[in-house]
Amino acid sequence: MPAKVKPPTAAELTAALGSALPLWTGVVGAVGRMFAPLDLQWRPSKAEFGRICLLQHRKRTLLYLTPDRGRIRVAVVLGERAYGLAMASAIPGAIKTMLAEARPYAEGRGIRYWVDSPGDIATIADLVRIKTTPREGRPRA
Repeated sequence: MPAKVKPPTAAELTAALGSALPLWTGVVGAVGRMFAPLDLQWRPSKAEFGRICLLQHRKRTLLYLTPDRGRIRVAVVLGERAYGLAMASAIPGAIKTMLAEARPYAEGRGIRYWVDSPGDIATIADLVRIKTTPREGRPRA
């Protein structure tokens, strides 16, 4: 079982995120509106903040967020079916390029990138929506 760590206090998270705090709350809010209840699980990380946040719904990890000196790094893993849907979608070309260049593993293709603007929130929501698109006849996450 993966190690859990104590969640950061609001002050610690605010200090780590700085001006990126609205982006953090925007990402968490957008994913939370799609999937309730949304569970934030904190795990140890080698990043400077020392922790990574897993956004989970019913124990399924949707997204990984890492606070890092006034910035946020997002990571998402798409299975091969979701990868195909993403490549056929209207997500930005830079994200498609990262996905195409990502090495395929049994779990899928993982990408990480910095959240730089409020426009990135919609892209992240699109990736989560694509990741959780049900197969024909199967319920959503």
